[in-house]
Amino acid sequence: MTEREFELSRRDLLRYAAQGAALVGTGSLADLSRRRTARSSATTAASPRVKRGGTLQAGLSGGSSSDTLDPQNWVNLVDGARVYSLFNPLVDFDLDAHPVLSLADELEASSDAMKWTIRVKPDIEFHNGKTLSADDVLFTFQRIVSPKTPALGAISLKALDIAHAKKIDKYTIQIPCLTPFSPLADILASYDFFVVPVGFDLKHPIGTGPFKYESFTAGQQSTFVKNKNYWESGLPYIDRLVISDLPDEVSQVNGLGGGTLDVIDLLSADSIAPVRSGGNNVIITKGGGYTPFTMRVDQPPFNDVRVRQAFRLICDRNAMLRTVFSGNGKVGNDVFGLWDAAYDSALPQREQDIEQAKSLLTKAGHTHLSVTLVTSAIGSGTVQVAQVLKQQAAQAGVTVNLKEVTSSEFFGPNYLSWTFAQDYWNYYPYFSNVLQGTLAGAPFNECHTNNAAYTSLYKKAVATLDEHKRAEIAHEMQQMEYSGTASGYIIPYFNPVIDGYASRVHGVTSSKTGLPLGAYGFKSMWLS
Repeated sequence: MTEREFELSRRDLLRYAAQGAALVGTGSLADLSRRRTARSSATTAASPRVKRGGTLQAGLSGGSSSDTLDPQNWVNLVDGARVYSLFNPLVDFDLDAHPVLSLADELEASSDAMKWTIRVKPDIEFHNGKTLSADDVLFTFQRIVSPKTPALGAISLKALDIAHAKKIDKYTIQIPCLTPFSPLADILASYDFFVVPVGFDLKHPIGTGPFKYESFTAGQQSTFVKNKNYWESGLPYIDRLVISDLPDEVSQVNGLGGGTLDVIDLLSADSIAPVRSGGNNVIITKGGGYTPFTMRVDQPPFNDVRVRQAFRLICDRNAMLRTVFSGNGKVGNDVFGLWDAAYDSALPQREQDIEQAKSLLTKAGHTHLSVTLVTSAIGSGTVQVAQVLKQQAAQAGVTVNLKEVTSSEFFGPNYLSWTFAQDYWNYYPYFSNVLQGTLAGAPFNECHTNNAAYTSLYKKAVATLDEHKRAEIAHEMQQMEYSGTASGYIIPYFNPVIDGYASRVHGVTSSKTGLPLGAYGFKSMWLS
């Protein structure tokens, strides 16, 4: 795919581009931001028992030896926990997965959507005492799209002419666009656009986040201390945050029960009772994240759409939710973007059909198929649900051999190359997820999809400012995913996010994004 094909990158131009001017509603975004801040302040004022100080010990899963502190190139969820502690984006998701202003005070498009004005809040300090300015925002964008070392979000900014962006005043920049481009607010909320200062040094990471860097050992542990000059009034409450990579769920539960850990994440339903029996708490979130099975459409046997559809029909989705998550979560239909207005909930719900699966496999010449599924404890219940699929596949005469690897190996050199595996996705609105995962050249195209008709529909969708037309086009694309012609995903469910926390921990919330522990809201947690 050429660069021109990505010029109108990432998401569906939705909600905030409804008017002809294709403006992101800066008023509505600002109002959302103020309401979120107001809620935080009200909670603090109404909670006189809040106790400041102490060290919070977080035991998180999914880390690896390739862990990073780079806020624009993080991959696994333990990376995310560190990034959210050290940095802030211009635009963030609130707990309902809606975009809200964070470091940005204003985000406004020109009437023809060919120019963006971004103004940051005044008087925000980096950890080293430097005041956040327009220079830092420009540097951040330039770092992301660096020709020599482009960051993961670079592909999402192809429509922006960042080379000709300019500083207007101390806090304001303007960025021209190569083509009309309205979805910037949604894109900037999507996890890869945290702001760093001019001259950012990854060995000594400086951000604006609630915690400051103290130490970091990849695959093992990182320590952060309270940012006393944090810009969100009154936060954080704790003095120190220690994040440890845990190899498995048993280690997490044992650590919480033994008192060496305060919060743990991404649990299966099997851990709910042990956590509670130890006098600790469980929070279950209905997130929009998912843990798909990934089938490479360019390698046998999954290069045959009949095989891909057969595997989808093998899945008893409700049984997977019952077995692994005690019925929590939402049944999936092999299409992502659950909270997006363009999500097609009218698609017929796919049910298990063993006879039809057998028929498809026979027509494809695979009556005694044997495949290897690479699984790892990289997300909620991934290993357990792989075991369930193995049992269900046997009903169709398919042998699924499980290859369980460590998270370090999973995210190692073979990541995105496994023929049949699993993964973990946070919530992305529909077109944003398309740009990240299912277009040719997408940074996380783990199924290696490359469908010209699908790409053509995508370009048509992001080129129109009519949200109803965009939704119609999105439904066409989702039909192609549902039919298997443009997708190698099996999305049997949108998994619940099950986290555990000690009885002495307060302020734990949930987030529809699918990020654990309220999108790693350590800044709002306190210890009694």
